[in-house]
Amino acid sequence: MSGDRPSPLVIERILRDRQGIWQQIVADHDLNALTLRMLASSGVALACYGAVLGAFHSVLMALTSAVKLPLLFLVTLAICLPTLYLFNLVFGARLSVRQSLALVMVAITVTSMLAVAFAPISLFFLITAPDYGFFKLLNVAILTLSAVVGLRFLTGGMQVLNAHGLLAPAAAPPVAAPAVVPAAPAASALAVPAAQVTPQAVGQPAAEPVAVGANGASAATPAVPATPAATAAPAASTPAASTPANGAGEPVPVAVGVPPQQVVAGQHLVPAGPGLLPPGYPAQQHRQWPYPAARPAPDAQRPASMTLLYVWILLFGFVGTQLAWTLRPFFGSPGEGFALFRSIEGNFYAEIIRTLGNLF
Repeated sequence: MSGDRPSPLVIERILRDRQGIWQQIVADHDLNALTLRMLASSGVALACYGAVLGAFHSVLMALTSAVKLPLLFLVTLAICLPTLYLFNLVFGARLSVRQSLALVMVAITVTSMLAVAFAPISLFFLITAPDYGFFKLLNVAILTLSAVVGLRFLTGGMQVLNAHGLLAPAAAPPVAAPAVVPAAPAASALAVPAAQVTPQAVGQPAAEPVAVGANGASAATPAVPATPAATAAPAASTPAASTPANGAGEPVPVAVGVPPQQVVAGQHLVPAGPGLLPPGYPAQQHRQWPYPAARPAPDAQRPASMTLLYVWILLFGFVGTQLAWTLRPFFGSPGEGFALFRSIEGNFYAEIIRTLGNLF
């Protein structure tokens, strides 16, 4: 838990430090004590809410409902937990029975605590609007909402287990590849090609650039090496430079500001390399393009255990509602006396539809 002192209420730890709960389940650490605490908290909360349900009829009905409501959740868990565990085993998940039980108990604990939080509201409507149909639908809606929130916690816990690889089959150990010894480089690969030997490399002065005329012939006047004083003059002081452009030696003005990639010679565009730039032109600036962003890897395929979890949740809901119909009454009809159980006839969903029809 995030605090220094652990909370005495397990529901507070679940709501405040759910990641700590999931990590404890992943590590399979002290799950027996955690499960017992959740079982005791859920039993007390469901008993309190069951007493509010039965209070609509009589005190004796309140006592029996306080026993039957926790029994409803525990029996439903006992019926459906083996199915969840075997589903995980069939599809390669590595969950133990304790981990599966702890996960489901987290959902039941959240459901029961949320239901008992609604108990004052239910009691308020029991006192101010004691209508049997309305009171029954109100509490069915409260229990349904609480169960949905609790099952959301269950799916969140299963996703954490999936992130830790507990829902996927164990991966096979990697096979070590044989070591490859690199071959020694050949002697010819160490030799520098003759085309790559520059005059600077052998100690000879570099050749000066020769201007190219429009007809492709070189200018008659050879290039005169620039003096140090002329070289030191700033380029901005000369608005234009004269470059021989044709065979007659007529100068063609080259305006300052022309991109260094092109030099105008007559009617042609001659690309200017690093060694053929006129005086005063800056060196070519090569833009550094960033490396393309790595394409994100596709999402990992959802394991079959996560898909079957939603199927199991539907199964849990059907079993729970039918068992609740079997264990009725929880409210007690106002025109009938006290009975511990009713005869099994009809089903839960038909009774809800019939109640809605009578109410509206």
